[in-house]
Amino acid sequence: MTPIKIDHVAVVVDDLPAALNFWQNALGLPLEGRETNEHEAVDIAFLPVGESRIELLKPTTDDSGIAKYLAKRGAGMHHLCLAVEDIEAAMAHIASQGIQLINETPRQREDGTRYAFVHPKSTGGVMVELYELPKGKV
Repeated sequence: MTPIKIDHVAVVVDDLPAALNFWQNALGLPLEGRETNEHEAVDIAFLPVGESRIELLKPTTDDSGIAKYLAKRGAGMHHLCLAVEDIEAAMAHIASQGIQLINETPRQREDGTRYAFVHPKSTGGVMVELYELPKGKV
């Protein structure tokens, strides 16, 4: 199981327009798009940087995981996402190494991307997301 690339770095924000002002205007990154992930209760802004992206995450409810993270830790880096070819194989390999996964099975976004999280207790403090991109999107 070797990651293909760093897909994105996710940053939790409490004010999406202010965050976009920095990332777009100060740094000059283009806004690739925005979406709402209802399952995770989060608004997401995508800003490409080379082959990777910055994802800005703004909770849409007060009781979502992202909202709880924001309340506990404040705005800042949330996770590092690695693209993998086969998410089930990656998860099985990671689990076989005694690493704690947050998700037992992958979740799926509307665009077909499958994802799962590795618990930060097992990674030295960094939450890691695994992404299996739809064929042709890698």
